[in-house]
Amino acid sequence: MEVRSFRDLRVWQGAMDLVEMIYKVSVDFPRHETYGLTSQLRRAAISVPSNIAEGHARKHTKEYLNFLSVAQGSLAELQTQIEIASRLGYVAKLDVQDVLSHSASLSKQLHALRNAIIRRGE
Repeated sequence: MEVRSFRDLRVWQGAMDLVEMIYKVSVDFPRHETYGLTSQLRRAAISVPSNIAEGHARKHTKEYLNFLSVAQGSLAELQTQIEIASRLGYVAKLDVQDVLSHSASLSKQLHALRNAIIRRGE
C-alpha cells in the first residue's frame, strides 16, 4: 500500500487508538488530578500521533527522524505516567496492561519506521 498521507501509516493509526484508550482510562481519575496527572497523561498520548504526523509532513529526512524520536519519548513518558496512575490506584491493572502492551507495540513500530527511513535515505 502506498503511503500518501500520515493517515496511511499504521503506526499513526495505532497511536490514535492509544489516545482513545488513554482518554477512556483517565476519565475517572480524581478531580484533583484534572490539571496534574490526567492532563500530563493525555498530553503525552496526543503527542505521539501529532509528532508522527508533523514529521511525515516535513521535507527533510533528518527532521522526520527527529519528530519520530520525540514521539518515541512521548511513549516512554506515557508509560511512566500510566504506571504512576496504577500505583496511585487510579486505573485498573488490566487497563494498565492493555495500555503498556499497545504502547510497546507502537514503540517497536516507530523503531521499524525510523530504520526504514534511515535505510531509504542511504
